[in-house]
Amino acid sequence: MLKKVFNITGLCVKDRHYMVDTTEKIRKIIKMVERGDYFTINRPRQFGKTTTLHSLKQALSDQYLVVESSFEGVGDNFFKSEENFCGKVLKILGDSMRFIDKETSQLLYKYSSAKSFDELSHSITEFIIETGRQVVLLIDEVDKNSNSRVFLQFLGLLRNKYLSAVAKKDITFQSVILAGVHDVRTLKLALRDENEVKFNSPWNIAAKFDIDMSFNAREIATMLVEYQKETGKTFDTTAIAELLYRFTSGYPYLVSDICKTVDEKHGDVWTDQSIYMAVKEILWEKTTLFEDVIKNIENNKDIKEVVEEILVHGKRFEYHPMVHEKGLMYGIFRQEGNRIVVHNSIFETYIYTYLIGKREISQQVYVVSASDEKELSTPAELRLEKILLKFQEFMFEEFRGGNERFYESQARLIFLAYLKPILNGKGFYFVEPQTRENKRLDVVVIYSSRKYIIELKIWNGEKYAERGREQLKEYMDIQGLDEGYLLVFNFNKNKIKSADWLEIDRKKIFEVVV
Repeated sequence: MLKKVFNITGLCVKDRHYMVDTTEKIRKIIKMVERGDYFTINRPRQFGKTTTLHSLKQALSDQYLVVESSFEGVGDNFFKSEENFCGKVLKILGDSMRFIDKETSQLLYKYSSAKSFDELSHSITEFIIETGRQVVLLIDEVDKNSNSRVFLQFLGLLRNKYLSAVAKKDITFQSVILAGVHDVRTLKLALRDENEVKFNSPWNIAAKFDIDMSFNAREIATMLVEYQKETGKTFDTTAIAELLYRFTSGYPYLVSDICKTVDEKHGDVWTDQSIYMAVKEILWEKTTLFEDVIKNIENNKDIKEVVEEILVHGKRFEYHPMVHEKGLMYGIFRQEGNRIVVHNSIFETYIYTYLIGKREISQQVYVVSASDEKELSTPAELRLEKILLKFQEFMFEEFRGGNERFYESQARLIFLAYLKPILNGKGFYFVEPQTRENKRLDVVVIYSSRKYIIELKIWNGEKYAERGREQLKEYMDIQGLDEGYLLVFNFNKNKIKSADWLEIDRKKIFEVVV
């Protein structure tokens, strides 16, 4: 029997790939189909949409005739005119079914001669009557060339048939499910024509799809249990699943990519350390997912501004659908309660690295810290106390008398830029999102087999400093560490640089004020 693998390319198939058990999610979608809902599964790229549709089709096939296809690769000519679209859409559906259900495929071919939307509507009705079954239509990749008037007319046709069927004046699909990155509301806004009101809301019958498609830690554990049964390896699936969730916030591609990297490169033992090493390797990769994240940040001013305010300036944002919808759609943001946050720790770390590389100041910082590399690290450990003292010296020497407001706003990036060449591929850092709040940032550094915690904090008075020390101590408890590091940026005119070891409840904290 073919050995299963973790899959990060295209469709996941149960007998070939290790898969998260998404039974509960599929059950919720089936309830929408049973209600006769029409809806769009719009989720970011590589978020498991195609696999979800495949699993859904299998689950529905006993009760419904499921016709599925994809608009990927159909070409611009398909959407060029009403005649082109109407004459080909049922044929494309038939082509998709020919190796699955030959009888249904031939029936779709039979009705694929329409030249107008009126004829296409009639063909759909006659096709469904002849099947003698309730038919569910699934179309993947609907935003491939779908920002066209013809596609919106097709949605309008489906809407009109739906409304007529409710009034017992037509027969149409039991449910229509479209999948893509964009939702149809976004597409129609781009094409809005005030002189043609009928195009303004072609999909206003769509039910809201609010099923969480990300994986929680319990769901991730189901895949790891399956892996254990197949391979005989033993490890704490619950603990590893929780660590995977902490890095990915359940982004399906990232979960699978870490697991694939551990299995293929660190597969003898599944430990925290092997997960850390896999994350480090993934952050060095050039992937289409990371390219999409950066492209969508650079191409959307509103998204870029919010990302920089969160990551560079430490600001918090209340979620607002009209402001943050596009960032959610592209998977850059997610909702955390009533706040909007960067989706996951891996994205944050990658974006930090990108932002550091874009800043002119990064090269100056890089040269200085790289010259100290041998003094500040060995192959086995970071000399973090010396690193912070050197950084303190660097800040006072290089930026004394400079633009204080600029340095305050860039403080996080300056330190991360200083740290990066010292790690020099032997280690990496990530941000712990659960602990972030305004004026505070916890950075976890993994180097060789050791873990270090550095809290970055903007000075805001002694009361807040005490609170910061206590928060760091609590986080050290969670991480099982006895030593931690607190880097305080003080931009007051009468600031005094200092560096001291403190002890709080038998935890040692090295506090440096710059």
